[in-house]
Amino acid sequence: MPNAPGNSRIDLEEITTRNSTARRIVAGFSAAIPTLAELWQLIDSALADIRALIAEITGLHTELADTRRDRANLIAAARAAIGAHHDGEPDPLWYLRDELDAHGQLPPDSRSQA
Repeated sequence: MPNAPGNSRIDLEEITTRNSTARRIVAGFSAAIPTLAELWQLIDSALADIRALIAEITGLHTELADTRRDRANLIAAARAAIGAHHDGEPDPLWYLRDELDAHGQLPPDSRSQA
C-alpha cells in the first residue's frame, strides 16, 4: 500500500506490515489455545478492519489531492482572467470558461460568449 503522502506522519506500509504480523500471531495463538477461539476471532476481526481503514485513507488522500489540484487550477484561471482584463484582452473570461468546461461545469449558454 502506498504511504499517505507529503506531510503525513502515518506510514501505511508499516501499519500494514504490523497488522499482518499481529494477525499471524493471533492465528498461532488460536491454534495453540483453541479454547479461546472465540476471543481470537474477535481480535482477528478487529485487526481485519485496519485494511479497510487503510483503503479508505488512501482513497480520501487521492480525492483530496484531486480537489487541491482542481482548486489550484481554478485559482490560476481566475488570476489569468483578472490579468487579461487588466491587459485589455477582448475575452478575459475565456480562462475561467475553459477551466470550468474542462470539468463539465460550464453552463450550456456560456460556450459561445466572447
